Amino acid sequence: MTGASSGIGAATAVRLAEAGYHVVAAARRSDRVEALAEQIRGKGGRAEARTLDVTDRAAVDALAASLDRCDVLVANAGGAVGGDQIADGSPDDWRAMYEVNVLGTLNVTQALLPALVASGAGTVVVMGSTAGFVAYEGGGGYVAAKHGAHALAATLRLELYDKPVRVIEIAPGMVKTDEFAINRFRGDAGKAAAVYAGVAEPLTADDVADAVSWAVTRPAHFNVDLMVIRPRAQAAQHKVDRRN
Repeated sequence: MTGASSGIGAATAVRLAEAGYHVVAAARRSDRVEALAEQIRGKGGRAEARTLDVTDRAAVDALAASLDRCDVLVANAGGAVGGDQIADGSPDDWRAMYEVNVLGTLNVTQALLPALVASGAGTVVVMGSTAGFVAYEGGGGYVAAKHGAHALAATLRLELYDKPVRVIEIAPGMVKTDEFAINRFRGDAGKAAAVYAGVAEPLTADDVADAVSWAVTRPAHFNVDLMVIRPRAQAAQHKVDRRN
């Protein structure tokens, strides 16, 4: 699985290992994925760490070639950069978000698809977002990228209709992790905290990991096309119960 160094990726790696999978945890930060794999092995699970930038196609192909088999791909690497309105947004930020959220997912999917088909019961999980369905101010680049990821998942499902591979999209709403908002606002803790201000219980990384694990562990004939999950306090992108 990609993007495994923190947050949703790390939590999902733990959950899938607990479900009996041999997890290949891949991310750019070698120290983080090494520590994660060690943690999983310390609890009796099976895991190995790989350093990977999903936007580097040669590296993705090399990782795919090194695997004996692949039953499940969790394409989780992604993220948001900036919160500017379109009038002031940086094309570099937009490009970076598209590269990792869409082309990164494309890279790992193309590289591992032959092995997923060969497994006889493969599963692709695309980590989407409610931003892939509803736009919001200051989120144009991320919204566009997640719309792209949603389109990729939907198209892939159609193209693989006669192959033994499921395509699942998990689309979380408000999830509070250690890094997502901080990274988005380039380390500005005040702006990051404002995203969750007054919300009693936003989703956690483990909540999303639980959803991924549930969907992946259904019988092979059972496909979860799309699972949209939000905290109870979030009725929609712009409708959030903020009590404080």
